[in-house]
Amino acid sequence: MKKIYLYLIVAVELITLSCSSGGGDDQGDMQQPDKNTAPTVPTQVYPLDNTICTDNNVIFEWSASTDAEGNRITYRIEVAENSSFSPISQTTTSTAESKLISLEKGKAYYWRIKATDNQAAESDYSTAMQFLTEGEGVSNYIPFAPNLLAPELNAEIDGTSTTLSWSASDADGDTLTFDVYLDTNANPTTKVSENQPETTYDVSGLSASSTYYFKVVAKDGKGGVSIGQVWSFSTK
Repeated sequence: MKKIYLYLIVAVELITLSCSSGGGDDQGDMQQPDKNTAPTVPTQVYPLDNTICTDNNVIFEWSASTDAEGNRITYRIEVAENSSFSPISQTTTSTAESKLISLEKGKAYYWRIKATDNQAAESDYSTAMQFLTEGEGVSNYIPFAPNLLAPELNAEIDGTSTTLSWSASDADGDTLTFDVYLDTNANPTTKVSENQPETTYDVSGLSASSTYYFKVVAKDGKGGVSIGQVWSFSTK
């Protein structure tokens, strides 16, 4: 009889302990979901501040944002004529890191961008960058390549000095300046004169029994540049 009584006590204690520990485990297994964080602010690549865009169809570019949870990111691009972005001239979205937007020619704009993940968490806006779209311009033709006058191609000269001479013209009638490259390399890289208006260049101090190479670069002052061919001469 005593043994049966002891067995009953042990059984009751085990049941009580099991119920108590079971309830505690249920509470411990309940975890709060992780908080979703916003993506990082995108970094603008083009156009940067004070850029002149030669085409009014501007391809906006930026570096990708990162998202701690790996969520899908959408970018919102805003373009306005003032830094307060009121009103907004253009707004669009992209899931890539670039977007083509057509704007008016000859106007100043600001643009900014932010990232939003698919849980609606948004980054801050990027810095507002100012840029210009180029207006209707006048066509400019590059200069014609310079023509050699002297010394004759592959000529052999006496002494250690000579005068390089060439001719050049421009279809727009622009005033030209010239850079002269001269050394003993087959593709000369030593600039011996820069932005000179004359079409001649005096050379002295040449080494005997040597071959020299030179080329002339013509510039019209409006961005038009023409690189002449490489000419050569030798000394006795």
